[in-house]
Amino acid sequence: MNNSLIATNFFFKNQKDFHRGKVRDVYNIDDKYLVIVACDRISAFDHVMPKPIPYKGQILNQIAAKMLDDTAHVVPNWKIATPDPNVTIGHKCKPIMIEMVIRGYLAGHAWREYRDGKREVCGVKLPNGMKENDRFEEPIITPTIKASSGHDTDISMAEILEQKLIRKKDLEQMESYTRKLYAEGTRIADERGLILVDTKYEFGHNLEGKIILMDEVHTPDSSRYFYQNEYEANQKSGKAQKQLSKEFVRQWLIENDFSGQKDQKIPEMTEEFVDSVTARYVELYEKVTGENFVKRSYEDILGQIENNVNQYLESGAL
Repeated sequence: MNNSLIATNFFFKNQKDFHRGKVRDVYNIDDKYLVIVACDRISAFDHVMPKPIPYKGQILNQIAAKMLDDTAHVVPNWKIATPDPNVTIGHKCKPIMIEMVIRGYLAGHAWREYRDGKREVCGVKLPNGMKENDRFEEPIITPTIKASSGHDTDISMAEILEQKLIRKKDLEQMESYTRKLYAEGTRIADERGLILVDTKYEFGHNLEGKIILMDEVHTPDSSRYFYQNEYEANQKSGKAQKQLSKEFVRQWLIENDFSGQKDQKIPEMTEEFVDSVTARYVELYEKVTGENFVKRSYEDILGQIENNVNQYLESGAL
């Protein structure tokens, strides 16, 4: 496809190494900074799908950049600049291999566990009688341990301390940051007529040893949103909530007999389905940011990105 950014292979000044994640290409600059390029790859159930989603990388990068700016007064984060629609430059951190997942509603993975009979998720006890997408009395935190490959693993806050995966004061700091970020994300979503259902945050230690927010924040890949004006009626009638998130891609895969299990084959993604995913991402961008999405040009996109990043790195801004 000539209207997608599938992968990059740059070598920038003072570059130390390079890492390709599921959807992002990460360049280490002088062991101090990261140049992260959001590509159009899409992953689900820890597998990268065979076809990219046009404009997805730009959308994720621009939502994350805006949300990092809009929450920086609440929690410090890694972002320094966005010199290109698909690129964020920020501080290099040592990742804390625990994802802080916070849920305001019984949806997604938590609902699937609940539906299958579990009444405790990551050490958090859940009441009987809840329906899919019901709101919790208070948001719950359901952490996971980040896996180098394969599925992340659920873990409780108590188990994190028992296994001495992190110092108690650091875990308390992460919990405090998680609740503050979710409260601010909920406030921002409310202004846009949305509900921030659940989301995940990743933290790391910067070069000074302080815990800061890393990676993306409040994007459709890390978060789930519902429409506020439809929520109550849908819950009462038992109608499915329309989701502005990647969950609809997961549901499509499940309906087509793929959930990331061994020997399962990823179903063919038709051009019509790919276009529908792009449209859903654009819709979410415009709802979450309150701005019209302006599609970048894919003509010589690699050259554009390389030039924009080099200009920033050579400007002396870092």
